[in-house]
Amino acid sequence: MAILAEFRKFAMRGNVVDLAIGFTVGAAFSTIARSLVDDILMPPVGLALGRTDFSDLFVLLRPGTEAARPYATLADAKAAGAVTLNYGLFVNAILAFVIVAFAMFLVIKAINRSHQRLERESGAGETGPEEPESKLCPFCLSTIPHKATRCPQCTSQLEGGRKAEASPATAPPA
Repeated sequence: MAILAEFRKFAMRGNVVDLAIGFTVGAAFSTIARSLVDDILMPPVGLALGRTDFSDLFVLLRPGTEAARPYATLADAKAAGAVTLNYGLFVNAILAFVIVAFAMFLVIKAINRSHQRLERESGAGETGPEEPESKLCPFCLSTIPHKATRCPQCTSQLEGGRKAEASPATAPPA
């Protein structure tokens, strides 16, 4: 029983639910991208190449025993039991991937732009002028972190740091 409760707790975490939603939306989007490639983009490309369907581009590796060749379509070759190298389907898959990747890039870019605009409008992230990352030690002129209170090179106590009692060990060199 404890394992079921632990699994339920795991499955109901926010990131697991978000992942499931993202996967479902991604699968639906992939179907749309596949339709765009197969039904919209490939027919004109196929006509330009002199073929009616780009996905019917294949190389015959071994003829089938069911029907005589040549095979007009990939479906005819498969029905005859032929062994084929289906490079047209592979090109379709690459185009679908590129379309999905580009669409995801545009979506992420739009989300980032929206977040930046909201931050600018709300004033979030505005902390005034930025602090420099480094400064020069006034005693030895070494470059040190801006927030340093003691120079790591000459061990001098710097302004803005704790006040230390002046002793020969902590006093700046004369």
